[in-house]
Amino acid sequence: MKLKITVDGKLYEVDVEVSEPERARPGFVAPIGQVRVPAAPVAAPSAAVEPVGDESKVCRSPFAGTVSRVEAKVGAQIQPNEVLVVIEAMKMETSITAPAAGKVAKVNVAPGDAVKQGQVLVVFE
Repeated sequence: MKLKITVDGKLYEVDVEVSEPERARPGFVAPIGQVRVPAAPVAAPSAAVEPVGDESKVCRSPFAGTVSRVEAKVGAQIQPNEVLVVIEAMKMETSITAPAAGKVAKVNVAPGDAVKQGQVLVVFE
């Protein structure tokens, strides 16, 4: 099969060998220059991303990464924007800060722990 492909404004004609029979395709054809990507199946929530009663009493990880440092201590009084945990992802460290003033009731992570997006890091009283 021959295809014409344009890359950086240059037209190329390529020969493509079909190694498998074509499967039935959906009726939708994307406009030229657009690609339709099917939605990925939604995975069941993991135990690390458990629901809690009052979301204002927890601090969750905004992304997946590895815990570099834990600044929060159980029983400590914290102020808004105070650093609780530092997470490394893609060679960059990001400080996770307190959303509001309060008292730390529980710290669920330690340095070196891998965390998932949405995982509860710190619980407040």
